[in-house]
Amino acid sequence: MTLTVKDLETLQAQIPDHRLELVDGEIIVMSPSGYESDEVASEFSAQLRNWVRPRKLGRVTGSSAGFTLPNADTRAPDVSFVQAERLRKSPRSFAELAPDLMVEVKSPTDSLAKLREKIDTFLSLGTKVGILINPEQRWVEVRRSTQAPTTLHDGDTLTIPDLLPGWDVQVNDLWSPEFD
Repeated sequence: MTLTVKDLETLQAQIPDHRLELVDGEIIVMSPSGYESDEVASEFSAQLRNWVRPRKLGRVTGSSAGFTLPNADTRAPDVSFVQAERLRKSPRSFAELAPDLMVEVKSPTDSLAKLREKIDTFLSLGTKVGILINPEQRWVEVRRSTQAPTTLHDGDTLTIPDLLPGWDVQVNDLWSPEFD
């Protein structure tokens, strides 16, 4: 039986404490992320949002914001950005488009291959830039459908000039701090 977005919305209302995605007509229950990976996702989101919002460039959301994609899947990246001209007003339900930027942060239980597959699916459906962040190994991979992936490490600066001209973040600023 192939499920629909309406089925997803109904089930999500019944179990609101679980994150769900609809992939190829099947509902997938998303497990909670690791603490470190969520902290890294929050930091990335904060850095991006604090730059985007005052400039009114678009919308930045976290892992609970779902997108109904052109292939009818409903997925939720860890962080996403949609340009203002593509989403003038926030929808009450899922956004019916592919975000311009999507970010996945590897949790201890995640497979790098599955995360890359998810990012590449978004790219094939219209997302311009996909970013994979691996806090365990301290690298950031920038993926675009038209180019080979680029990997950044501590000391490098992440920029996305084609989508966010002028925005940058130091890779080492994304990691969880250690307190004395």
